[in-house]
Amino acid sequence: MIEPTLTLERRLLKEHAIVIACDEVGRGALAGPVAVGAAVIDPARSRKRVPQGLRDSKLVPEARRPEVAARAAAFVQHSAVGWASSVEVDEIGIIRALGLAAVRAIADLRAHGVVPEEALVILDGNHDYITPAGESGLTVRPIIKADRDCASAAAASVIAKVARDTLMTGLHDDHPAYGWARNKGYASLDHRDAISAHGMSVHHRHSWAIAAAPTLF
Repeated sequence: MIEPTLTLERRLLKEHAIVIACDEVGRGALAGPVAVGAAVIDPARSRKRVPQGLRDSKLVPEARRPEVAARAAAFVQHSAVGWASSVEVDEIGIIRALGLAAVRAIADLRAHGVVPEEALVILDGNHDYITPAGESGLTVRPIIKADRDCASAAAASVIAKVARDTLMTGLHDDHPAYGWARNKGYASLDHRDAISAHGMSVHHRHSWAIAAAPTLF
């Protein structure tokens, strides 16, 4: 299994004061918000050892994610999670919603003293959805598989994943029929069956062709 490193971050920090890594979770879910995690690495932290077990959140067993996320949050200089609701996904589309969530995460960092304009922003994936969302003055670099290869992006990934899973588990109590404590809003068979039986809740993405969405598990 490939382990993330700080090799790229160290190289980028020769030209930028900090690195901010962003990664999204919940993009393909049928219900619930989309979330974007943001994690800040400065030169001092780029020389530290990567926390034990840190990986892209999809590669960390669910039972271990909270402890890994806690280590990641303690490791980075700052972290934040930005959100866009299912209603916003319906209103503006998933890509613009991702940008909105990222802008909110970066605003949270700014409120804690981070100066994003001094950063190189690593964005997991191949598309910059942050700049069109209105965050002018940032230098954004999309990197495919950043959450696999870059420790900062892996930290952002697992921090956001745990935050969103916690939220969906909490929503389960009000809507137990959909099984969100287990499927976290994704397209499981039991989730599809519940939608067929009960219709969609206020937390579902009503604009989505849910019947055509691929079943993930």
